Amino acid sequence: MARLTAKERAKLPNSAFAYVDAHGRRRLPINDEAHVRNALSRFEQVRFEDDAARERARRRLLNAAKKFGIVPVGFVTGQLESERLRGEVRARSTDIAALPTGFVTFLMTDIEGSTVLLRRLGDGYGDVLERARSIQRRAVSEASGCEVDARADELFAVFEDAAAAVRAAVDLQRVLAAQAWPDETRVRVRAGIHSGRPKKTGTGYIGLAVHTAARVCAVAHGGQVVVTDDARSAVEPSAQNGLRFRPLGEHHLRGLADPKALFQVEADGLPADFPPLRID
Repeated sequence: MARLTAKERAKLPNSAFAYVDAHGRRRLPINDEAHVRNALSRFEQVRFEDDAARERARRRLLNAAKKFGIVPVGFVTGQLESERLRGEVRARSTDIAALPTGFVTFLMTDIEGSTVLLRRLGDGYGDVLERARSIQRRAVSEASGCEVDARADELFAVFEDAAAAVRAAVDLQRVLAAQAWPDETRVRVRAGIHSGRPKKTGTGYIGLAVHTAARVCAVAHGGQVVVTDDARSAVEPSAQNGLRFRPLGEHHLRGLADPKALFQVEADGLPADFPPLRID
């Protein structure tokens, strides 16, 4: 990609840049396809004035990618991973004031092999994603959970009751497994559950509990529900109603100092046999 000269940059309007700071400095040119691709790869290297400025730049960049027919799967995945590594989840789909505080349980899901599905289905992937997300949202809502965030192929929800989080995960897996998907594809969602005491902020949740839930989800397989011992212990025996927790051993999860005891949730209608966890 040819670099813009100072003269060429000067001729471009502000709208040709993803980020213009309060001093008028212009970053991340998005004037053509090559520069958009470069901006996607360099986004994390830019120091933004605040979170609002970062979000505006992100939206401008994604709109530019759409204009040039770029599917920024890697960029979106990287953004999600960056936030999870900071132990942060921003509330985008729920009134923040309504989110529970104290000891809560997080449910994190994502679609296994979403990039392969996207390449295979093309424009049809959007319909599949929306249908899968609708099924998950219904399960969360019916279990009295709150959706916190939903981006790319991920959904993040929070529950006051650990048993409700497990029920939601089991229900969404049953419904997803019963669906007939286009082109004989298989849409399989992995689910991770962890209980803890995150801090609620003006934008969502921060804390180790967020990161742990994301890492547990990441090691699961499509169709599988994996929970930490913290979540399993929070489920009252009287609330299990046929649920079983198969021990999967203690594992070191990326970014966590201490190993976590993990369990697979087993229930009628769920597959039981999976390969070993996807431990890094």
